[in-house]
Amino acid sequence: MAGRLTEDVYTAADARLAEADARVAASYPGESPGRRPVHTVYVPASQYRTRLVADWGKQAMRVFIEHGDLLDLDPAVAERVREKLLTEPIEDLRIDFEDGYGHPGDDVEDADALSAGRTLATTGGTPFAGIRFKSFEAATRRRGIRTLDLFLSGLLEEGPLPDGFVVTLPKVTAVEQVEVAADVLARLEAAYGLAEGTLRFEVQIETAQSVLSTDGTVSVARIIHAAAGRCSGLHYGTYDYSAGLGIAAAYQSMAHPAADFAKQFMQLAAAGTGVRLSDGSTNRLPVGNDLDGAWAEHRRLVRRSLENGFYQGWDLHPHQLPTRFAATYAFYREGLPSAAQRLRNYADQVSGGVLDEPATAEALARYLLGGYHCGALAEAELPFDVRTLDAYARREARG
Repeated sequence: MAGRLTEDVYTAADARLAEADARVAASYPGESPGRRPVHTVYVPASQYRTRLVADWGKQAMRVFIEHGDLLDLDPAVAERVREKLLTEPIEDLRIDFEDGYGHPGDDVEDADALSAGRTLATTGGTPFAGIRFKSFEAATRRRGIRTLDLFLSGLLEEGPLPDGFVVTLPKVTAVEQVEVAADVLARLEAAYGLAEGTLRFEVQIETAQSVLSTDGTVSVARIIHAAAGRCSGLHYGTYDYSAGLGIAAAYQSMAHPAADFAKQFMQLAAAGTGVRLSDGSTNRLPVGNDLDGAWAEHRRLVRRSLENGFYQGWDLHPHQLPTRFAATYAFYREGLPSAAQRLRNYADQVSGGVLDEPATAEALARYLLGGYHCGALAEAELPFDVRTLDAYARREARG
């Protein structure tokens, strides 16, 4: 059957939307491929040392062996947690020169920055790593830039930039700080002979101004685009954000309604951009007589984050590693049978009682890949090989 519209209508529509097409393609490239960490461990720079990762693993394994029965884990989950603590207890390490480090004086911080860079270069031990430097607010801007410069100097004098390297910009109170951070990274690339775009950074969403600007616009969305393609993640900062809103210390939590409000804006701003999200931390540490209670709370909060679409969070103590991996592995293993069957049904165009669309198939594939990359699932348990799943995750495969 012939339609009644002439070619000029199609041409006019294409012409009018050409600019918008280009803007959407540039701003929303889709989810980032490859592995993502399930957590970021923050360690004060003054405590960073050669055997830190191994020591954290030993402490975590010891408490898991001695008290793991409190977690009442499925045997398959428990075995995977043991293996993880033995082989890769920390997925993402952030050497902290900000709140966890303080202000020891310029000479001390200079020396620590150089030393930390050299230690990371010669030690490694984690798939992802980097530093959190001081904020780009007026009082700490120059110190933050100098620390980053010296850290890179120590790191690169020992070898190439490691894979998975990322830095963290805290306490953003103006979008312009993100623009300047991107410019500084470009200047550092030129100074150290790094390829353009090599240095990327995460932005901490831990101030009211990083969610809502003074003119009423949503600043978290502008932050991503102000980074000029260098923003790899948005990390929620539980306690700075809560305190800034006047929430009493006893009620500051990743599960507070104010936290959910901010994180929902983060999700909206990051959707489709390739920028990944991380939830924050709990400061209730599983030590001493509070081990059981703190473990239960941490496990509950990790699970809550996962169910809400935040597949990464912060850990601050070795004893939080068992519950981080226990909650994460249970999340993926419990959902494996249903997710695998739904994706098979979609691929085979079989009705299984649920009518899934391409977007859901993409989400199912990303879910299964997340479980595989963190060690919760073996490739033999997946409905397809990893390469095929990756194609579904990027909508390059069709049912």
